[in-house]
Amino acid sequence: MKKEKDYLRDITEIRHLMERSSRFYSLSGSAGILAGCYALIGAFLAYWLFDFNPTSVTDPDLLSEGSSPNLAKTLMTAVLVLVLAVGSTVFLSYQKASKRKETAWSPTARRLVLQMAVPLTAGGLLLLLLLGKGMTGLLAPLSLIFYGLAIFNAGHAAFNELKPLGLLQVGLGLFCAHFIPYGLLCWAIGFGLLHILFGLYMHVTYEK
Repeated sequence: MKKEKDYLRDITEIRHLMERSSRFYSLSGSAGILAGCYALIGAFLAYWLFDFNPTSVTDPDLLSEGSSPNLAKTLMTAVLVLVLAVGSTVFLSYQKASKRKETAWSPTARRLVLQMAVPLTAGGLLLLLLLGKGMTGLLAPLSLIFYGLAIFNAGHAAFNELKPLGLLQVGLGLFCAHFIPYGLLCWAIGFGLLHILFGLYMHVTYEK
């Protein structure tokens, strides 16, 4: 009987080791919370300070004048939000990996980045092409859709909870692709509120 228990314990430990080696568990819930806060601040600035809230697919002023100061400021804010979110994620994930005595840039982490890179790169290039044609109303929905696909892919190499988060992002993107005037609001919910809720869940479930 004792030997059977030892065998079961050994099998359980082997399974845990195999799971840890095949999945990246150093993603920090705090990084999700911070990313969500950055996104909400960015959406607030875009709406209230830069008056950016497309109500149609194309921007007539951008097509006629060829430039828009408010759009430029909004894009700079979006880039700043992206840099802060990625920087926080990398820094906090590195700290978490160090506490777990794991290598942050492991083969699993590289696989995670690769799985996310394809939809994110394709989406980013498409957004730049649409921006050049003045289709600012599609920036929010398509960024949500491609980001959601990337997050869903990440669920195969990290936490399974990333998959429903990715599907929610895609769903929001499809919704605001139909209701363009609600694009910025959906963007704030997807990149802001959902990230905060997901980060809190991850922190309570895996880090507390």
